[in-house]
Amino acid sequence: MGRSSRDVRFVSSGVKLPLAASAPSPAPAPSLLSAALPFAHIGRAIDAAARRLGAALPRIPAALADTGTGPPPPPRRHGKEGGGEERVLISEVAVRGKDGEPLERPELEEAAAAALRACRPNAALTVREVQEDVHRVVESGLFRSCMPVAVDTRDGIRLVFEVEPNQDFHGLVCEGANMLPSKFLQDAFRDRHGKIINIRHLDQVIKSVNGWYQERGLIGLVSYAEILSGGILRLQVSETEVNNINIRFLDRKTGEPTVGKTQPETILQQLTTKKGQAYNTAQVKRDVETILTMGIMEDVTIIPQPVGDSNKVDLVMNLVERPSGGFSAGGGISSGITNGPLSGLIGSFAYSHRNVFGRNKKLNLSLERGQIDSIFRLNYTDPWIDGDNKRTSRTIMVQNSRTPGTLVHGGDHPEHGPLTIGRVTAGVEYSRPFRPKWSGTLGLIFQHAGARDDKGNPVIRDFYNSQLTASGNAYDDTLLAKFESIYTDSGDHSSTMFVFNVEQGLPVLPEWLSFNRVTARLRQGYEIGPARLLLSASGGHVEGNFSPHEAFAIGGTNSVRGYEEGAVGSGRSYAVGSGEVSCRMFGPLEGVVFGDYGSDLGSGPKVPGDPAGARGKPGSGYGYGIGIRVDSPLGPLRLEYAFNDKQARRFHFGVGYRN
Repeated sequence: MGRSSRDVRFVSSGVKLPLAASAPSPAPAPSLLSAALPFAHIGRAIDAAARRLGAALPRIPAALADTGTGPPPPPRRHGKEGGGEERVLISEVAVRGKDGEPLERPELEEAAAAALRACRPNAALTVREVQEDVHRVVESGLFRSCMPVAVDTRDGIRLVFEVEPNQDFHGLVCEGANMLPSKFLQDAFRDRHGKIINIRHLDQVIKSVNGWYQERGLIGLVSYAEILSGGILRLQVSETEVNNINIRFLDRKTGEPTVGKTQPETILQQLTTKKGQAYNTAQVKRDVETILTMGIMEDVTIIPQPVGDSNKVDLVMNLVERPSGGFSAGGGISSGITNGPLSGLIGSFAYSHRNVFGRNKKLNLSLERGQIDSIFRLNYTDPWIDGDNKRTSRTIMVQNSRTPGTLVHGGDHPEHGPLTIGRVTAGVEYSRPFRPKWSGTLGLIFQHAGARDDKGNPVIRDFYNSQLTASGNAYDDTLLAKFESIYTDSGDHSSTMFVFNVEQGLPVLPEWLSFNRVTARLRQGYEIGPARLLLSASGGHVEGNFSPHEAFAIGGTNSVRGYEEGAVGSGRSYAVGSGEVSCRMFGPLEGVVFGDYGSDLGSGPKVPGDPAGARGKPGSGYGYGIGIRVDSPLGPLRLEYAFNDKQARRFHFGVGYRN
């Protein structure tokens, strides 16, 4: 791999960890360094120096007199330490090269002298103190070796530290670093060319390389460092590599291996960890979470197992499958019915299979029935289309529903029963993430919809003579092309969320409706001490020929609280804003203070038949109040008491978060 910097060469190759038995044995004054402790040679150099110094000092002869006669006096002593170690008086301290000559670079001599602490002229020293100064000189990182030599002179004992500087840095070879960016090492050595190799600096570089791997959850480190001839540094990096990924299914009762229903390739497709990649603990943890979010596994664990003496691991994935299908029954509340003793209660029955064909495909069949409401829904979802590398999902749906028309056409004459809107819908949608935190959906949906009276007969005008269909026929047919983009900062409901939706009616046949509908929703949460502030806004506009019951309804539990559903207005355009301050009271109970405002932006009369004007809806309004929320498996249960600007008051009950 070529580099613009001529003093740094980066080599990427296979990783081979040297065995302890086959590792090169360093010489007494080695250039071979340990990755964990680059100063591995210091101890040996200091031990050798101490032995030499300890043997030399007691035998140093005193300088002879000028006459040259008489026996030599004993060595100059200066008492003993408390532990009994003798001191020797040193008259002079000097730093020289290995050959005894002055160093070519005065700054190196100054660096060695600056490292000396105890060894000073006219000081009485012990062997231990000299040994410690030798240690300091070598630990400065600039010298390969340091040897103290005691020389007897006419003026006294002269202590010379003979040092051997490291080589000048002229290049770098790094092997096995497949994940480490080459620029990382280039930057670390960019200003070192032509300078003495400093072992301390090398130690810092090794620690920073090891830290780089650790911060990213990678298993890698500098396993070997060496100074080659010519001032070339060689670093060997060992990265743990994924050798293979094995899937093992375990019985959910006994924990013993069993035969799974899920196809192994369905699991492997979800993993970002692949065979041959560097082993990343953080990435493996995310893969475990991804498998769990598929909804077909009860428990997932990944266990790394070393492969022989290599730096590779096999990943064994233990999976416990959940039951794949079953029936369920339940109940809920419809926001479209607001009066009566059993206001809005709905019963439901459903069958679901979450792992069709063992490929994680989802089949859901449900039926909901209330006083007026009825919804039959069939959904088939493939969360990841085979052969697609963008994680594209596909959903095919068929739905037959009958819902109250009170949102737009509420307030009918007491002598006439409520209207219902019947819809038969079928379509297909494709969704996938296209940027971090962003996802998108494209769909094509056909809808056959119309109004019926309380006896189930089709009607095209209500009691106020407002038209109920755009085409004037009993039913309106629409082919919708849909695009939706969603941004979510995180899974927390208090985080930022933005939803943008565009629907276009395609007039493939002359009687089919043609219109364009645009909507947007924004939510932003803030933590303020123990409290949480949640701000939300939504708005939309419809242009073209559309069914009156498709107008934007304003007011109600998920819009402006304090009003009945759709009682503020219904228009071609709308805007709703809301603010909530909530605070945890105790346990799962939370208290809330809120305020809402909504308006049809003066677009009510532009809806075909003007249903809002015929019913005297104000077109704008606000509400405020207090409430409590209780966490539950279905989401928060919301009970709220609200006042509106008409001095009316109203209870609202809901399940889940507001739209």
